[in-house]
Amino acid sequence: MDAYDTGSHARHGLDGPGGAPEPADGPQPAGRGEPGGGSEPAGSGGGTEPVARGGADSGSEPTRDGAERPAGLPGPRSEASPGEHGPAAGEDTDGPLTGVVTDTSPEPRGGVAALSFRYRIAAAVAVAVVAVTVFVHIGMVFLHVAPSNTLTKEHGKAIDDWIYPEFEQNWKLFAPNPLQQNIAVQVRAEVKTADGGVRTTGWYDLSAEDGRAIDANPVPSHTQQNELRRAWDFFVATHDASNRATGTRGTLAETYMRRIVVLRLARDAAAGKGGTITQVQVRSSTTNVPPPPWSTERVSNQPMYRMLPWWPVTAADTAGGAE
Repeated sequence: MDAYDTGSHARHGLDGPGGAPEPADGPQPAGRGEPGGGSEPAGSGGGTEPVARGGADSGSEPTRDGAERPAGLPGPRSEASPGEHGPAAGEDTDGPLTGVVTDTSPEPRGGVAALSFRYRIAAAVAVAVVAVTVFVHIGMVFLHVAPSNTLTKEHGKAIDDWIYPEFEQNWKLFAPNPLQQNIAVQVRAEVKTADGGVRTTGWYDLSAEDGRAIDANPVPSHTQQNELRRAWDFFVATHDASNRATGTRGTLAETYMRRIVVLRLARDAAAGKGGTITQVQVRSSTTNVPPPPWSTERVSNQPMYRMLPWWPVTAADTAGGAE
């Protein structure tokens, strides 16, 4: 049977029908395994099929330097995507596009590490100052609310200067018998009119004015909430039932209260046009808080007054005045 018969299942070499043309006449290199030549070139009908470059049958892929890389293993990452700049002159475009990654710049630093040395020192100093301030404040508050001890006896004035008036701790809400009374501070004035006459104003309920200001303000100030109340508590703590000072702070409490009420009267225009306030008198109105409807307790709803003497007003008590 003819070797190239169509019915045969033998493999056809390149020199057979449909194969590549035979090599040109001339000396041929010796075949691999047959001394003296006579063998066909690789890929001719010697039973060996031609291997395509980078084909799947080879099991490896050629690289630019001639070495082989196992199939399926990704090549080096190129700096430019294929087709972005095109192949360089003389570059083989049949093989995979390869390149060398040269971006080795470090990632940018963030936070405090990104600051210069001088600003890092400033940030460290600021953190240290805040930490020391918080530590001192917590210590002062602890000594303020703690029972009397050696430190409070020795440094009581320094503790009070730090705490009052902004950081005062009032524990009356948690006392066994919390406050059950409403205390209102009221004031009236003696006014010298523009024509030389003298008149006495009615009572101005300063606590009620503060209450109305707080109700209409979603974010009331510390002054609206506490200034008048704390001034009255300061006065009561430094005076006896006859309104006589019990210590050296009594005079300070009286001066503080007088200046507050004079400024409040000026805000309410109590002196009138051309008038001058010459004296003021302060009183407190204490009313019991009514019990809840389900309680059987009965308390008086009549106010109780504590009347202070008349205080002459000096230039130091008015706005912009000084002693």
